[in-house]
Amino acid sequence: MELHHLKPTAKIGGVVSGVLFVSLLAFYGLILFWPQGNPYDSVTIDISKGSSVKEISKELHDLSIIRSQRAFLWGVKALGVETEIPAGSYKLIHANSNYRIIDQLVNGAPVLKRVTVLEGWTLENIAAELHKKLGISKRKFLNACRDKSLLNEFGVNAKSFEGYLFPETYFYPENEDPEFIVRSMASEFRKNFSSHMEDRIKEIGFTEIETVTLASIIEGEAIYDEERPTISGVYHNRLKKGMLLQADPTIQYIIEDGPRRLLNKDLKIDSPYNTYLNEGLPPGPINSPGKASIIAALYPEQNSYLYFVARGDGYHTFSKTEKEHNRAKRKFQKVRRDASKAKRTNDLNKETS
Repeated sequence: MELHHLKPTAKIGGVVSGVLFVSLLAFYGLILFWPQGNPYDSVTIDISKGSSVKEISKELHDLSIIRSQRAFLWGVKALGVETEIPAGSYKLIHANSNYRIIDQLVNGAPVLKRVTVLEGWTLENIAAELHKKLGISKRKFLNACRDKSLLNEFGVNAKSFEGYLFPETYFYPENEDPEFIVRSMASEFRKNFSSHMEDRIKEIGFTEIETVTLASIIEGEAIYDEERPTISGVYHNRLKKGMLLQADPTIQYIIEDGPRRLLNKDLKIDSPYNTYLNEGLPPGPINSPGKASIIAALYPEQNSYLYFVARGDGYHTFSKTEKEHNRAKRKFQKVRRDASKAKRTNDLNKETS
């Protein structure tokens, strides 16, 4: 049908529709691209899990990032992204229009925070750090660490991921899913536990969990890498002879107010982790060992030592007989007494000066 055959009412209707369409485009154009006039070159906004678009708009308005909550909501609706703004901490750059703000919230990656898990940390230590840095519930994280399906997924034959969350620096957004964090740390463990290590486990007649458990004890004892194989040699020797390991880190693991100086009564605590009362290795790891301790557990130094005691400088004195060991203990106790006496004298001098 040719245009000149159209009825006047049809022509008018088409014109009105066109005007309405153009007006709608102009309206949403103004909503999306009109300058916000906020004072920031960059600003960080935290979006909690489960936040509605309305709640997000209020947060933006309270921070003076946007002028109108209603205009922001219309802009989100116009772009059809009402359900596409994920939780996280976002750094908005030159957020001078609704469009730029919405685009960065939907397509920009959340700001990631650094979380460092140190060698020798327990699950409780890791939970506390995640709560401090990311606001993650300690309870939810520890529950994820005991989740049977997750343990099976990573082939961990234990009641928890104690010892299997690898010490490393990680980057996560705030309020990250605890299960995701457990998976990423356990994956890092698997990445660092090579096939050569698995072969070596068979050679020495250990299981994986026994290896990680011994590595965690070594981690609790050693400060310097050069001593780890020697300490490992001591424990391997004691295991072969059927001697009690008498490993202080296993006692630190079961006392509620540690780490602290151990008392004689601590050595009598009824626990399967008490290596002063129970033969062999405890039922599982007592912390997250680093790679150096795992390697030391697998490749112990070939020596005849059965004892060792701290020297007070981070190193240890190793002994082959109980007589030698007792002599080394007395020497360390003297060092400790002298240090305590010097401290008291120093404190007294400060009070009188």
